[in-house]
Amino acid sequence: MFRGATSLSLDAKSRLAVPTKHRDALQLECAGNLVLTAHPHRCLLLYPQPAWEPIQAKLMALSSFDRNSSALQRLLVGFAEDVTMDSAGRVLVSPALRDFAGLGKEIMLVGQGSHFELWSMEAWRGQLEQVMQGDGFTMPAELEGFSL
Repeated sequence: MFRGATSLSLDAKSRLAVPTKHRDALQLECAGNLVLTAHPHRCLLLYPQPAWEPIQAKLMALSSFDRNSSALQRLLVGFAEDVTMDSAGRVLVSPALRDFAGLGKEIMLVGQGSHFELWSMEAWRGQLEQVMQGDGFTMPAELEGFSL
């Protein structure tokens, strides 16, 4: 279970260092074999490869004749890259994915249970601001009556 938000810096070679608290879990779960891809919200998704495979299979089972389905296939599968953590726990972020998400040196790695999101610092702050101000944010119907 991956959770928590961590501020990170991409190094000079555009690698991110996975926080130590997640490295061991990723080594056990997938031997450091990950999939990095684009998300429609202009962030990146980082999945352990075994967790990504059923998602890709579902996407590819959708009709390529449906505009919305094929758009998702192009984005999520088209941008998907197999990446491997190196011995120092670093993952290379390609120029295409950095450009898509507008990643600069400072980024946020945000645990989402089965995977991570990678955000540019500016986009992450924008997301938080939207939620805090209620700007276009509505509670999903599935959570009606939910309390913390």
